[in-house]
Amino acid sequence: MSKEILVLGHKNPDTDSICSAIAYSALKNKTGANTIPVRLGEISKETEYVLEYFNMEKPKLQTNISGESVILVDHNERTQTADGFEEAKILELVDHHRISNFHTDEPLKVRMDIVGCTSTLVFELYKEAGLTPEKNIAGLMLSAIVSDTLLFKSPTCTERDVKAAEELAVISETNLEKYGLDMLIAGTNLDDKTNEELLNMDMKVFEIDSLKLAVAQVSTVDIEKLLTKKAELEKSIDDFISKEKLDIFMFVITDILNNNSVALAAGKRADIAEKAFEQTMNNGILTLNGVVSRKKQIIPPLTKAVQN
Repeated sequence: MSKEILVLGHKNPDTDSICSAIAYSALKNKTGANTIPVRLGEISKETEYVLEYFNMEKPKLQTNISGESVILVDHNERTQTADGFEEAKILELVDHHRISNFHTDEPLKVRMDIVGCTSTLVFELYKEAGLTPEKNIAGLMLSAIVSDTLLFKSPTCTERDVKAAEELAVISETNLEKYGLDMLIAGTNLDDKTNEELLNMDMKVFEIDSLKLAVAQVSTVDIEKLLTKKAELEKSIDDFISKEKLDIFMFVITDILNNNSVALAAGKRADIAEKAFEQTMNNGILTLNGVVSRKKQIIPPLTKAVQN
């Protein structure tokens, strides 16, 4: 038997990163490949809830992919993928993000489109192959769509995401609205998280021109409760900036019920964040009304502010 191909999402994995890896690995194996899903970090409370609900094991931890054959899902940027990327053979990419800092030595199969969730693309690939996912796999893809689109409230959500979720809810025999809200709320329990864990739960590093920045995002139903730890969080952010040699760090706290966010912005070029959102920080805080999507509402204005 040939060596297993690794299917992996990004570092600091979110629900879509884990679930799309599991679901796409299952699809590839149904069509004759020999793959296994892996993860590049610890799973979140939300993802833990999803896996337990659908009785699925979390993928094994893989920190280095040197010498491996891999399929990337839900990311493509070098700063977000596994160590050893340059020494790995990249076979495929399934993603819904911008393309940046990504190149391969050989051609590869790519599926990318403007949708709210990678699992939407994976489900479409199932349908194109004439296959129906298993009940629990369908539940994982449904969960990923709910997570990435905040139950269809995110501006990244498309009609394709909604249609896929509705079909997956039928296959998985899941009450979409009730389960979706329960799942999102389960992911907001942050009481047992250290400051470092909060910053790393869903943190992505980006390189924009000559600047290196990180944007971490957590979801909650009580922004003010998290802000009581502001001084401690700022100390941890400063330490992280120094360690990773970042120019900017934004810690975004998103209220999933009211669809608003606030952000702590720090670093020697924190002024870029003020420029991006056309406001002056109040005690180190930006108020981001209506902002819930890092991909569509945070990274684009930051990129524009850096480049102009």
